Amino acid sequence: MPADRPGRSPAGRPSVPKPSQSNKRPGRLDSIDLKILAELQENARIANVDLADAVSLSPSPCLSRVKALERDGFISRYVTLLDPHAVGLGVNVFVQVRLEKQIEPALRLFENAIAERPEIMECYLMTGSADYLIRIVVADLDEFQKLLTDFVAKIPGVGNIQSSVALKQVKYKTQLPIAD
Repeated sequence: MPADRPGRSPAGRPSVPKPSQSNKRPGRLDSIDLKILAELQENARIANVDLADAVSLSPSPCLSRVKALERDGFISRYVTLLDPHAVGLGVNVFVQVRLEKQIEPALRLFENAIAERPEIMECYLMTGSADYLIRIVVADLDEFQKLLTDFVAKIPGVGNIQSSVALKQVKYKTQLPIAD
């Protein structure tokens, strides 16, 4: 089967969509679905009766819509957001990493290594001067220095590392700007 057919990877193997990828497009959500998503982004623990009231539905159809949104991949999971300072993790560091070679095995090796560390909250493959931008959350700069020198710098293929310590969090959101 040719590699350029839908549902196939470049190597010709069947591709499996990632959980964050949905076959549904945002244009296929109606205004009630968007209201439900907005309410759940604000408070994922809202009772179904209260959610139904907020979106002007009765509880049974509201619950059916929530289940459909979960099934179709619009809702990937429910989480509790912690206050990082309250749990002793008040230092945010943004790290730009440049690899020696931007070849698939090097990218995969780096990404697999980064995925193992709980202190690394986010990792993005980038355009521009850095290959990756990662966000690290730690208790203090000593812990960051240890993570950087004992782990990140020792990942095979890492060529350059530049770090920026966040002095103050000006804005932080977890809610996506969905239109309703």
